[in-house]
This record gives sequence, structure tokens and C-alpha cells, in this order.
Amino acid sequence: MRRRMPSPTPLLLLALLAVVLLWPLAGVIGGALIVNGRLSLAPLAGVFANPVYAEGLLNSLKIAVGTTVLAAAIAVPLAWISGRCEFAGQRLLTGLLLVPMVLPPFVGAIGLQQILGQYGVLNAALGLGPVDWLGRGRYPGVVLLQSLGLYPVLYLNVVAALANVDPAMEEAAENMGCTGLRKFTRITLPLIAPGLFAGGSLVFIWSFTELGAPLIMNYQRCAPVQVYDALKDMGSSPLPYALVFVMLSASLLLYAAVRMLFGRHSNAMQSKATVARAMRRLSGWRGVGARILFAGVIAVALLPHIGVVLTSFSAHGAWYRTVLPADFTLGNFRDALGHEMTVGSIRNSLVFSLFAVACGLACGLAAARVVARSRSVLAPVIDAAAMAPLAVPGIVLAFGFLSISSTLSNQPWVKESPFLLGLVDVRVNPALFLIIAYAVRRLPYLVRSAVAGLQQTPVALEEAGANLGAAPGRVMVRITAPLIAANLVAGGLLAFAFSMLEVSDSLMLAQRADHFPITKTIYELFQLIGTGRYIASALGVWAMAFLAAALLGSSLLMGRKLGAIFRA
Repeated sequence: MRRRMPSPTPLLLLALLAVVLLWPLAGVIGGALIVNGRLSLAPLAGVFANPVYAEGLLNSLKIAVGTTVLAAAIAVPLAWISGRCEFAGQRLLTGLLLVPMVLPPFVGAIGLQQILGQYGVLNAALGLGPVDWLGRGRYPGVVLLQSLGLYPVLYLNVVAALANVDPAMEEAAENMGCTGLRKFTRITLPLIAPGLFAGGSLVFIWSFTELGAPLIMNYQRCAPVQVYDALKDMGSSPLPYALVFVMLSASLLLYAAVRMLFGRHSNAMQSKATVARAMRRLSGWRGVGARILFAGVIAVALLPHIGVVLTSFSAHGAWYRTVLPADFTLGNFRDALGHEMTVGSIRNSLVFSLFAVACGLACGLAAARVVARSRSVLAPVIDAAAMAPLAVPGIVLAFGFLSISSTLSNQPWVKESPFLLGLVDVRVNPALFLIIAYAVRRLPYLVRSAVAGLQQTPVALEEAGANLGAAPGRVMVRITAPLIAANLVAGGLLAFAFSMLEVSDSLMLAQRADHFPITKTIYELFQLIGTGRYIASALGVWAMAFLAAALLGSSLLMGRKLGAIFRA
């Protein structure tokens, strides 16, 4: 019998992931640590010695801590009630908890300013003067906005962790007299710590490196906005590279620490429970209290959405010091689809996102098959590499791609070729790097959705095809892919929708108006005096509706497995 040769797929995947992940990171690290061809720590020391950059990093840390704490305060009680109790309307309310995911904080900032600003809805409703509820420095507004947008990520992780807790352990504690809050703090909380810290690390990293919300809220003294403002200096100073390197190091260290401390314990807690859990039925005033709690969180979380929607329907200048706009119009939606800036941006986002999803699906399916089916020693490495974009901030990747573009576009052999110059110079055309950035950023979603499908599919069907002589590639195309088509479509829909609304990569890589994606156009419109804010809101509503449809379609295809895509 002829011995089957080892598959080259794991090595090819590692090589590809190294190019799209390590190359831009190497550009950042090299720019931060190499000065005049020599290793130097002076740029890093310069970042901490520079009072502006030092303050920006401290403010970003404060934003991340505040966002994570507030998101946990929202998510943990809701997750515990959802995972331990039953009450009327629970299915609808738990579904609505995820609604904030359909609007990026970047867009929601427009609506939140309209509601909580000095001349916004809240002051008009209370009959107050120009009280700025967002805070003079805008820190409270940024934390609130990001918490309302990110608590669903933490909620999904905690719900999953609670589902993996063996009820027998909690029942044993009750038999020993440990009940109520003491049981939660002594038994349940330590058991769900892996999920809580995993979700919390994602929220922390996300909020620590978030560019869009502070930019729209005009919170200038934070590291992501300082990186965005320093793009013009990246060719002449190593300090922007050093600042990005510090952000990257902090994110990777936190992610690695969580994986090392809780990774094994998290896997150990995923075994099947020894007894079935008895859900507690809430009725009477307890049930009403649970519904009020869920509805209250949903109402507050929807404030940015409501503000954006009402702004999009408001006539120019018709919403000032009033609870509702004085005059409504549909003209903003017409202008949003007919403005010279928006039509091209919608087309650009569609093209970039479609190519990104196609590339991501091919790579994600191959990686998922290695992780779920292969016995290769490289399978854990590929799994970690595919999940690495969760720990690598988008602003860092975008900065790295800018570094690569700058290096390549200055090569003589590139300058002599208009085709190559248009391919690698983001100042000419950012399409290549935007597609790669979108694909890399959403690769974890595609891998998770494919792995979920493979875990539900009998491996015998693939083995039968291989025994009949089909090559591994043919088995994947003819057998594996059709069997998990629903998961691939669900993951692809989410990757496509979130790529359409990607913020950091779009803001940093797109530098010419004719290549702006949707989010860059929203930002540019928001800054226009006059109708810009209203057209930007209308475009945000179109984007919100699109993402909501994608989430609904993915939910119908994957059911409860959808939550696994957003878990660490």
C-alpha cells in the first residue's frame, strides 16, 4: 500500500498568515526599534518622555478600563438572569440585547451627541440650559458609547461560560449552605472566569485601540487619534511607529496572558454536565423586574441608534433644543444614495468587501479543516494564528500596511511601472491593502463558523471520498463545503457586513476621495458644514439596516451557534 504524503496545506497556511500578519507587524516593529540601521530603544523612550503621547496612552488606558468595567456591569447580571432563569418575553428581550451590534460606535457617536449634547434632547426634555452630559473632555461620552456597543461581546462570552458550568457543583454548594450571592462569588464566578476574562480582554483591546468613536466625539488626547494625526509624520519620525508598537505590545500581552491563564481551564469546563439544569421560573413581580431590567438596558443601548435615525429624518437645522425634529424629510436618504461622495463609496465598499470575503472564505475553510480534521502538529499553531487578528488591533495592522506601501512604492522597480505603483501605493489606490486588511480582520469569524460546521459533520463522509481516490482539494470542494454551506454563508455574511463597516483600516488606508469606503465617507460628510451631518446619518442608517439584515440571516442559518463567532 502506497504511503500517503503529508499534506502541504498547513505549511502553506502558515506561510500565508505570516505574510499578511507578520509582515505589517514587522514593519511597525522595525520602524519603532531600528534607527539608522541599528537597534535603538530611543523612540520608545521618546514616546513615554513626550507628555502628549504619554497622556494619550494614559487616556486610552482609562477608556479601556472604563469601557470594560461598564460593559461587564451591564453584561454579567443580564447573562446570569438569562442563563439561570425563565420569564415571559425572555426570547425577544435577549435577542434585542444584541441589537447594538448593528451600529458601530463610530456612527452611533453622531446620534449620542444629538441626544446628550449641550443643546440635545435630554436638556430639551428636562428644560435645562446647555448642560454637556458627555463631559467637557468627552471621556464619559466615549466610555458610554463604546460600552453600549461592546457589551454584547462580553454578554455572549459569559452566557457561554455559564452554560458550561456543571449544575452539580452549584447544587453541592447549596447543600452545604452556600446560597445566594455567596454561592455566586465563591462557586459560579470562579467557574465562569475564563469566559469573563476572555470576553473582557476582547472588549479591553477593542476599546483601547478604537479610533472611530474618539475621533467623532472629538476626544483628541488618546493614542488612536494621535496615531491617525501622526500619519503625515510617519516618513520622517520614528515616534508614530513607537506609539503604535506600544499599543500592539499592550494588546498582545493582555491577550496572551488571558490565553495562558484561562485557556486550559476554559477547555476543561466544556465537558458535558453530569445533571440537567433546572431553570428558575420568574413570575409576578420578579418576572416584571427582570423584564424592566432587560428593557431598560435595551432602551439605553438604543439611544445612539435612535439619535442617528431621527437625525437622518430631520430637515437641515430642524432639530435644535427640541425633543424631536421640528421638520422631517426623506431627502437625506435620497441624498445619501445620490451624493457624489456616497455613490462611489458604496461601490468601493462592495468591491473591497466581496473580494475580502472570497479570500477569507478560502483561507478560513482550509484553516478550519486543518484545525478540526487534521492530526498535524501544526494544527494548534494555525488555530492560534487564525485567531490572532482578535488580539491585533485594526489600527496597528493599518499602520503596518501603510509602512509596507511606503517601502514598496519607493523602490525604483515599482516607480517605473504605473501598474505596480497603482497596486502597492495607497496614495494611488488602496484597494489591495484594504482587501487584505478586511480579510485578515474577519478571518476569525470565518474560521469559527467553519469549525462549528465541521464539528457537526461526520468525518466518515470525507474519508469515503478520500478512499475513492479524491484528492484533498476535491474532497473539500465536493464534500466538505456543501455539508457546511450554511455555516460558511453565515460567516461570510457577517464578514461581508462588518467589512463594509470597518473603521480603522478604512480611515487610515483610504486617502483619495474616489477610493473612500463607506465609513471614511461618513466621517468626511460629518465634518461638512450644513447638511453633512444629516447625510452622514442617513448613510449610517442604510449601513445599520444592511448589517441588521446580515445578522438576521446569519442567525437563521446558524441558530445558537452564531454566538461562538464572537467568543474569544
